[in-house]
Formats: sequence, structure tokens, C-alpha cells
Amino acid sequence: MIVALDVPPVRDVGQGDLSLALAGAEAVDLVRAGAFVLDGDLIVPGPPTAPQDRLLAEAEASFVRTEPYESVEDWLWRRGRDLAAAYAARLAADGLVVRPRGRLLARSAPAVPVDSPARRRATARWASDEPVLATLATAVGLREEPAEGFPGPLDDAVVTVLASAGDALAELEAVRQRRSIEDAGFDNMWQAL
Repeated sequence: MIVALDVPPVRDVGQGDLSLALAGAEAVDLVRAGAFVLDGDLIVPGPPTAPQDRLLAEAEASFVRTEPYESVEDWLWRRGRDLAAAYAARLAADGLVVRPRGRLLARSAPAVPVDSPARRRATARWASDEPVLATLATAVGLREEPAEGFPGPLDDAVVTVLASAGDALAELEAVRQRRSIEDAGFDNMWQAL
């Protein structure tokens, strides 16, 4: 979330895009922590890992723990609902972001990360092209995909999560485009009448 607030995007990043990417990042953290394993693309929860981070603990608690298990993509859609707003509120509550001062700017300007250890860690991960962050950032439009691909090997579970997040983001964009075309057609119809 800090990177999304800090880096000028290469294209508009919607809250839905950011929410799905944040859910993807949570899923990567949780699969790496052993909170679940994948059976194909199904999330099979393991014993609770009790993450220290409140939002990550909420993510783990949201797993479907009985068969039939939920697919990664279905979980991303469910978990991602309004997740960017939850992270923004968390950053504000923790004092990690500020709003620009001034009456006109305070309402319309986005929050800006303050100098903090969390921001320095995020900046270092961004600068190092950390593969998960780079992949998710590319998928939402914070950066272009590098010609040489992303660095580092990723295990199969992480690749599956990232592919599912990419699929969900592509589906969201397709829905937006379809709505835009339908709205334009509807407007044209009214103008013709």
C-alpha cells in the first residue's frame, strides 16, 4: 500500500485493482507462512499461524475451512472487497500517512507516506525489484513489465497465487471495459432519440 501511495503509476490504478493486489500479497504472505497449501487452485487451510499483523490475521481467518474449499481467485475477490480502504485506514491510524495541508488539498489530495521504517522497507523492496511486489505492481499499473522479466525463482504456490491475482485483475478490467461500452451505447441511443 505504501508503494502504491509513493510511486507515480504508469496508468490509473483503481481501488478495486489495488484491493485485489493487496489480497494477492496477503495470500503470498500466508502461503509462505504455511497458513494454507494449494490443492490445484484450491486453498486448503492449515493450522492457524496467528500473524501479528491484524489485517493479515483477518485474511487468514477468512479462509473457508471445510470442503469444498475455495479457489484462490474466489478468495481474492471476496477478501479484496474494499481492502485498499482498510489498508489506507490502517496506515492513517498508525500515523504512517498524512494528508496535505490546506482546505482545498485536504479533501482531494491522496495521503502521503511519512518517513518511517515501514516506508524505508517498502522503498528498499521496490528498488530491489522484489519479485512478488514487482509482479503485483505491474499487474495494477504501477510500473511496466521489464523486458528481461522478473528476477528470482518463485515456488509453485506463489506463482499460482500471482497468476490468480493477474486473472482477477484482467477480469476486473474486462468488466470495466464492457460497462464503458454499454454506457456509451446507451448514451448514443438516448442522443439518437
